Amino acid sequence: MQQLYPPTTAPASADLAAAYAYPPLDDGATWLRANMVTSIDGAVQGPDGRSATVSSPPDRVVLSLLRRLADVIVAGAGTVRAEHYGPVDRPIAVVSRSLALDPADRLFTAATHRTIVLTCAAAPADRLAALSAVADVVVAGEHDLDVPAAVRALAERGLTRILCEGGPHLLAALVAAGALDELCYTMTPSMVGGVSERMLATPSNLVSDWSIGHVLEDQGTLLMRWVARRT
Repeated sequence: MQQLYPPTTAPASADLAAAYAYPPLDDGATWLRANMVTSIDGAVQGPDGRSATVSSPPDRVVLSLLRRLADVIVAGAGTVRAEHYGPVDRPIAVVSRSLALDPADRLFTAATHRTIVLTCAAAPADRLAALSAVADVVVAGEHDLDVPAAVRALAERGLTRILCEGGPHLLAALVAAGALDELCYTMTPSMVGGVSERMLATPSNLVSDWSIGHVLEDQGTLLMRWVARRT
């Protein structure tokens, strides 16, 4: 894996652990990064509705590293269902307003760390009760997820290095709330065509400003790291 940016005096293999290391955090501070992959034509999913279809071997190497570096993995319920999430060696926090999740799913029953569910007060009470038996349910917000409150709830559990794996609706909510600190974005050498969501699924304009941290390349896959500019 070669570093294209920042430029180097001579081609060199990238130190991935250093390239994706979290910044030092003060007590109580958090760092929320997202990891997303698209094809050249911007598709976040393949024809089967899964991001894994537009992934690549270098992308999967970085995904594995990002998971190891994180304290917790956050994903929307739609992503969890589409990508068939199962237990990993980190806590998983699932974001869902409807709580259309199966308490008997192995994500809950076989988890090595108790799964967290982030929801709002408008969630169906019966589903909330059922999931509370197999997961730590956090209610943050009234009708929609209160993103800052959800991040604080994770931090109170000592989960300060947060990795969000989408999908586009959740990522848009994080950006709209000004909560996303970093975007790890992979572009793979493929095209999908058809109809696919963009990285941010939002009906209105959502403008934010970002600085590039690095660009790496491996087998035609571009792996970029972007950091939010804070005013």
